[in-house]
Amino acid sequence: MQKKHLGMIVLLVAGFALAPTRAGQADEDVARLQQIASRGIGFLRSRGQAADGSFSGALGPAVTALTTTALLQHGVTPQDNTVARALAYLEKFVQSDGGIYQSGTYYKNYETSLALICFQAANKDGRYKKLLADAEKFLKDLQWDQGEGKDKSDFAFGGQGYGKNKRADLSNTSFFVEALVAAGNKSNSDAIQRALVFIARCQNHESAANTTPFAAKNPDGGFYYTPDSGGYSQAGKTAAGGLRSYGSMTYAGLKSMIYAGVGPEDPRVKAAVEWLRGHYDLKTNPGMGTAGLFYYYHTFAKALDALGQEVFVDESGARHHWRKELIAELARRQLQDGSWLNSNQRWYEADANLVTAYALLALHYCRPTSE
Repeated sequence: MQKKHLGMIVLLVAGFALAPTRAGQADEDVARLQQIASRGIGFLRSRGQAADGSFSGALGPAVTALTTTALLQHGVTPQDNTVARALAYLEKFVQSDGGIYQSGTYYKNYETSLALICFQAANKDGRYKKLLADAEKFLKDLQWDQGEGKDKSDFAFGGQGYGKNKRADLSNTSFFVEALVAAGNKSNSDAIQRALVFIARCQNHESAANTTPFAAKNPDGGFYYTPDSGGYSQAGKTAAGGLRSYGSMTYAGLKSMIYAGVGPEDPRVKAAVEWLRGHYDLKTNPGMGTAGLFYYYHTFAKALDALGQEVFVDESGARHHWRKELIAELARRQLQDGSWLNSNQRWYEADANLVTAYALLALHYCRPTSE
């Protein structure tokens, strides 16, 4: 995915031009990143992939797409046997409607978005041009808009979801936006701007773009799962009946707004950054404990990379070289065989392939920007 780097945001410190006083340390950080990434790749090669080319195929094609994208981002080529077999496996899920998903699934947006990102990363010679164009059209046709019977006043408008009721949610919508950006859509594209309508409504911040009843009950600037179908947060409700903000969705919401062209001086970005300043953490997914911890790490890294800030200042004034800190945390958590696992099994994070993919995706965004 093309990286976006924004300028100064109030209360954050910009910098990290690999100045002489930092150059040696930066080299050490890169060496450590490469070492632990190599061990993770080694696990996926030797123990993660099944004979049919899949990674955790019982969970559908999504884990294979995430894992293969991670390998590609770390320099493994499409011609490499591990990647080539995984891509061939994913091609089996290409449907006549252009989607890339398991037949009979409700997870069409989720699986197609991840597969599109993967095939785009592998499209070095243009071989997947038609597949990508068809998948992009399929995703746009899935989006909740007037063509799907939702006008702009509906809280599902602009969003994507999964599940039997197709409730729109921020996680699915953020993957959808990533897929559109990977496919070459600009921030002002109609589909991304429709998604922004939904994304803004997932924030606990009242604005002209968010007149839902939820933000006023918990106006802390963070993000939650969905305002659709009565509203829901994976972190629960406040005593006042508000929807609690939590870490993984706040980073997902922030990066999605940045991808949609929302600038650093926009009050919505400032409110999200302020929430994150008060909840900077690499031990837990703030508001969720260890649930979804590795999903959190990868949204954390993508969002702060998109923000373009090398030093993040928390509300106490502590300065965090977040790339270095995340590398260290992932190194500490890596298992002897090179994989990662979450002891909290929620959201399939007991699956070593999925969690290792999240860790490698996070590490990709930990590379110094001047490298």
